[in-house]
Amino acid sequence: RAPLAVMASASAPAAEAGSTSAGSSTKPVCCIVIGMAGSGKSTLMQRLNYHLQQQGSSHYSINLDPAVMNVSFDASIDVRDTVNYKEVMRQYSLGPNGGILTALNLFATKFEQVLQLVEKRVASPEPPKYVLLDTPGQIEIFTWSASGAVITESLASVLPTCILYVVDTPRTARPVTFMSNMLHACSIMYKFKLPLLLVFNKTDVQSHDYAIEWMQDFEAFQAALDAEKAYIGNLSRSMALMLDEFYRNLTAVGVSAATGEGMEDLFAAVSVCAEEYDKGYAKDLAERRRKREEELQAKEKQTSERLARDREEDKVTRAVEPEAGVDAEAVSQVASRLDGVSISAVSTANREREPDSDEEGPAEEDEDEDEEETDTRKA
Repeated sequence: RAPLAVMASASAPAAEAGSTSAGSSTKPVCCIVIGMAGSGKSTLMQRLNYHLQQQGSSHYSINLDPAVMNVSFDASIDVRDTVNYKEVMRQYSLGPNGGILTALNLFATKFEQVLQLVEKRVASPEPPKYVLLDTPGQIEIFTWSASGAVITESLASVLPTCILYVVDTPRTARPVTFMSNMLHACSIMYKFKLPLLLVFNKTDVQSHDYAIEWMQDFEAFQAALDAEKAYIGNLSRSMALMLDEFYRNLTAVGVSAATGEGMEDLFAAVSVCAEEYDKGYAKDLAERRRKREEELQAKEKQTSERLARDREEDKVTRAVEPEAGVDAEAVSQVASRLDGVSISAVSTANREREPDSDEEGPAEEDEDEDEEETDTRKA
C-alpha cells in the first residue's frame, strides 16, 4: 500500500487510473459513509453523487437515515419510504435516538429485499460502479447496533465493501480530539472487519496536513500533546503508541465536500480498498462463513442425534408399558389375597386365645383352695 502522504497528495492521473480500475471491476464497490454528527456525511454524499454524475459513472445511492428532513441526493432506496420515524416514536413512546434505532432495526428485518434490488441493478445491462450508503447522524446508532451489523455483513457478503470514516478536520485540530476520532475509527474497523478509509472533510477550512504528520511522526504528536496539561493528555500519549500499528495499515485522504476538492483522490483510495477487500477481507469473510456453517451443521447433527435417541427411548417405553400394566394388576390381586389371609389368621389366633383367658379364673381359684387346705393341716 502507498504511504499516507502519497495517498493524500496523489496526482490527478493516478487518481483517474484508480477510478478506471474500480470501474472495470465486475462488481460495484460498496461505500458505507460513517462519521460523527456534524462531520459532513450528507454533504459528502451529495458531492459524491454530483461528482459521479459529472464523470458519467453510474451509481446506486441508499439513504439509511430515517430522521432526515430532506435528502440532498437522489436516493435509489430511502428508508423513509418503508418506516415512518415519527410514527415509530409515537407507537413505542420513544425519544429521537430510540426512534431512529428502532426504525433502523425494523428496516434491517427486510434488508434482504434491498439486496435483491441491488443485485437486480448489478445484473442490468448498465450496472453501477459504486453503491453509496448514507448512515444516521448519530454514529453509535449504526456502528453499535444489531441493524448496523446486519446491513454491513449482508452487503459485504455480495459486494466488495469499504467504510468511509468522515472526520471533521477543523474540530480535530486538538490532539485529544484527534486521538478520540482515531480510537473510534480503530474500533469500527476491527468491529466490522472491513477496509477503512479515513476521509478528512472540510479541508477548505483547514488543511489536514497536521493529521497526516501526527499519524506518521509519533514525536510530532508528542510535541503537540505537551501543551495538554490535563490527565487526558497523558492518556492520549499512552494510546498513541498503541495506535502506531493501526496507522501503518490505514489509508487517509483529504477532501472538501463543499468545493469538491480531493474527489479524485478519494475514489483512487476507494479502488485501493476494493483491492484490499479482494485480497484479504473476502478470504476472511469466506473463512468465517465456512466456520459458521460448520457450527450450524454440528448443532443440527447434535439435534438430530438427540431426537433419534429420544425416539428410541420412547419406543422402548411404549413396548414395556403393557407388560408392566399386567404385572401391576397381578401384584395387586395377590396383595389383596394376602391381606385377606392375614386378617383371618389374626382372627383365628384371637379365637384360640379366648378359651385360655376363660380358664385363667378357675385355675386361680384351685390354687387358693390348695393353700387353704395346707393351712388347715398345719393348724
